Amino acid sequence: MFYPKYTITDRLLSNIKRINTLVNELNNRRFPHVILAELEKTARAVSTYASTSIEGNPLPLTEVKKILKTKPAHIRDSEKEILNYNQALQNLNEKLEKAQVKLSPDLILRIQKQVTVGLLPKFESGKLREKSVVVNDPRTRKVIYLPPDAKDVRKLIDDLIEFVSSNRNEIDPLILAGIFHKQMVIIHPYMDGNGRTTRLATKVLLAEMGLNTFNLFSFENYYNKNVTKYFQTVGEFGNYYELVDKIDFTSWLEYFTEGIIDELLRVQKLLPDVGINPQTQLKEYHLKILEFIKERGFITDRDYAKLVDRAKATRALDFKKLMEMGLISRKGKGKVTYYVLKEK
Repeated sequence: MFYPKYTITDRLLSNIKRINTLVNELNNRRFPHVILAELEKTARAVSTYASTSIEGNPLPLTEVKKILKTKPAHIRDSEKEILNYNQALQNLNEKLEKAQVKLSPDLILRIQKQVTVGLLPKFESGKLREKSVVVNDPRTRKVIYLPPDAKDVRKLIDDLIEFVSSNRNEIDPLILAGIFHKQMVIIHPYMDGNGRTTRLATKVLLAEMGLNTFNLFSFENYYNKNVTKYFQTVGEFGNYYELVDKIDFTSWLEYFTEGIIDELLRVQKLLPDVGINPQTQLKEYHLKILEFIKERGFITDRDYAKLVDRAKATRALDFKKLMEMGLISRKGKGKVTYYVLKEK
């Protein structure tokens, strides 16, 4: 059986309390659907960029957004990796919204298949590894970790899932998700796609337990800010069989929860103060602007005049208010002025 060693330090306890407070604050805010949809799309793009970047994908965020928007037919492996990860994000989120997904060994295999399809031979995509692997330092290329033998992988995965399942009501969800994340990295169950699969599966587990990170934020973004620290904290150094009885999850759990706090704070700054008071509350005509842009990509004053019965000066104030709230941006000048949703 799997019995992880960790200590609930003052730092870890403080992090958990802070996360619960931030989540409650965000949950108490209400936003128009069009705004949430745009924020969710941005969050998926950031998650996709960050999680693939951690693994060495060279494409910048601007290029990632372009690929996700255009979905080119003829693509390189780096672009395929982007499209795979984003599709996996969307599929999992749709199933979570319908309560059709639960963490299991089969689900994890399906996730790995989604992120590696077309990038690995078919016998390695959606399959546990059947041979030994080593983990190299990305800078020196020297071997730093020897994961467990292939023959032990299935049992280790089963033990981990059993631990998670039997402790859902006993251990704080954040601690449980953090333990799952690190242990998956330690097991290293696949020939490739271990990191991407682990981060997606962790998202599923968090969502199941009440913290859905698919919609508005991306904890991968925090790890990508300092990839070296992420690997040093989540990984181990040496031979698994010599380390297994000494592994302590405490420092990783502190780092893991700090990452969620950092991302929650980042998202909190991005969210407009919609509906907080009469000065910031959106009216039906404001929503018409946002819906039109969402559908067409941009809106002009001429377009807006066809949607509402409002004077030109009043329409100008409507656009001004949405710009001041950080929801739209003005492009062009004079007669060619138009408005688009502001990049988050």
